[in-house]
Amino acid sequence: MEHSDGGSTVSVRTRNLTHTAPAEVSLQDALDALGDPVRRTILRDLAGSPDWTRACGTFDLPVTKGTRSHHFAVLRAAGLIEQRDEGSRRLNRLRRPEFDEHFPGLLDLVLAEPAAR
Repeated sequence: MEHSDGGSTVSVRTRNLTHTAPAEVSLQDALDALGDPVRRTILRDLAGSPDWTRACGTFDLPVTKGTRSHHFAVLRAAGLIEQRDEGSRRLNRLRRPEFDEHFPGLLDLVLAEPAAR
């Protein structure tokens, strides 16, 4: 579903996305988001990809579609990722510079951890 917003067409899905600035996130909320191995996998994959090139469905995750959506929402609420819709795909960007500014070194530790096998 789309609507016109001052001359541009905006997806209702995109309009309903809420992005939290990392500066508004508590350390506990950041740690809670980073504590899940599935979310760490998403972050490692995003760190190795150019911004806006990974759609949610392209991640190899051992979870259902609904659980996948939950993990992306948690990462968005913790200020770790930004999402935007392009057609039927939801693309992702790791907000590393913004997150690093508020939590220096934290993301480096998470991304340096070897992926679970």
